[in-house]
Amino acid sequence: MKKNVTVLTHPLIQRDLTILRNKNTSFELFRSVLHRISRCMAYEVLKDLSMQPVSIETPLAKANGVKLKEDVILIPILRAGLGLVNGFIELVPESRVGHIGMFRDERTLQPVEYYFKVPPVLKTARVLVLDPMLATGGSAVMAVSLLKKHGARTIVFVSLIAAPEGIRALQDSCPSVSIYTCAIDKKLNSIGYIVPGLGDAGDRIFGTK
Repeated sequence: MKKNVTVLTHPLIQRDLTILRNKNTSFELFRSVLHRISRCMAYEVLKDLSMQPVSIETPLAKANGVKLKEDVILIPILRAGLGLVNGFIELVPESRVGHIGMFRDERTLQPVEYYFKVPPVLKTARVLVLDPMLATGGSAVMAVSLLKKHGARTIVFVSLIAAPEGIRALQDSCPSVSIYTCAIDKKLNSIGYIVPGLGDAGDRIFGTK
């Protein structure tokens, strides 16, 4: 495993990932558990955020505290990435949110971009690209490349499940990008789905299967 890949092994994360993998989990429960696991992931992914000291007044006396020094920008890859956004926002409500819209050409398995709208402060922020599945890596590589062209310098890729092929593609193309995931699965199948995976995350979030 390359040094920029972190697997989140917290027991609560792994418990919820098991629920998400289960084919009998309803889309209502899937959506709820995805929200919960994303909050747990946010603690881990953002644990090294830079801080700066502040002075405050408690009801009794002056006290020293901290506030976040870094801006955080969340960039979900539409549509499945939307399922990870709210959990992060609950912990970092000052986060800005951009969107990258892509779909996969089922013939070539290559990503096709159809929407791009991001905040203007990419250069100085920590940019988190959110997508539940890092499969072939095509969408991840395209998203990171687009963000770099628009000035992003510190980019983190956050997924629920990653395939070795996707990790390799992203790290070969963008070695400075850190990857956080809850599991590294065995492989991709012939149509680019992660095995054992959890199926199509977008369909399972929005009930469109």
